[in-house]
Amino acid sequence: MKVTASFALFAAVLCMPMVSSGAPVYLNRFEADTTANWNVNKGPATTDEAHNFFFDYSTVGIPPAPNSGPLGTHGVKLQANQSSGVFGGVSVSPTGLNIAATDYKLSFDWWANVNGPFPVGGSGSTQLSTFGVGTTGTTPQWPGGVQDSIWFGGTGDGNSSADWRAYSPTAPTSYLAPTGVYAAGTGTSPDARNQSHPYYAGFGNVAAPAAQVTLFPQQTGNTLVGSAGMEWHEVVIEKSGASVTWTVDGVLIATVPSADDTVLGGANFFLGHSDTNATSSSDPNDGALLFSLIDNVRVTIPEPGTAALLAIGLLSFLGVRRR
Repeated sequence: MKVTASFALFAAVLCMPMVSSGAPVYLNRFEADTTANWNVNKGPATTDEAHNFFFDYSTVGIPPAPNSGPLGTHGVKLQANQSSGVFGGVSVSPTGLNIAATDYKLSFDWWANVNGPFPVGGSGSTQLSTFGVGTTGTTPQWPGGVQDSIWFGGTGDGNSSADWRAYSPTAPTSYLAPTGVYAAGTGTSPDARNQSHPYYAGFGNVAAPAAQVTLFPQQTGNTLVGSAGMEWHEVVIEKSGASVTWTVDGVLIATVPSADDTVLGGANFFLGHSDTNATSSSDPNDGALLFSLIDNVRVTIPEPGTAALLAIGLLSFLGVRRR
């Protein structure tokens, strides 16, 4: 009977699919107000940011996120450097989260809203959506601060010299193109981090939602080709034993090597928003239009793949045979 049972397990493993995904260890769809469950970390201007963990984004004409379906239109809205003219940012992390795994995957829906008109954008429109893993969850993560995580960022309007970015404690002012971190290559003309690089041509060239244009007539025109703003993206940040990767809509953007994965501060993740300089927008509608929006956040730990299960089944079978 033991041999039969082990052989049955071994045979069943052979029939399993090659890839298996784990159940979420963290899930937040923001259809309830979870403000009390988040750490809000501000730097350096502690009064010039805004966060809303129960923001109904349909109120500014944004359609439901790809992974929302009929669930609703609430998400977390983040803003920084609204009026003080101080270069800064904000990051938020679940309170007390400690992801007890070496390998895991953070996924979510991302929208970078930008004040128009497009493609140039309105006053102060070049800001950065940010997100990363390996943080303590208590240290502000933004381009000018102390980095304790591996993280990534994208401008909404594409009007920076570096619109797609990667950071870590060993690259606190972002990895440069020649490091080879970016899937677009190592070139600097055009820069592998800039929206003008052909690698990013599948992004951008979109109009603001019609409902937003109705509310804010300044939102005319189309965004720059290669920019991330004014459309939903499905983001995956995957930490494995070999690297941390950033994928947007199935397109690999950056890979941070394992050598830079040894100085992380903790086992939490963050979502954030920052400015790219010290200039605040003078647009009277910037408070309504200039922000990062995140929905449907999930952290999963991969289940053993077929190879691992096959080994387990084989060892079990051989162990029984030896008895």
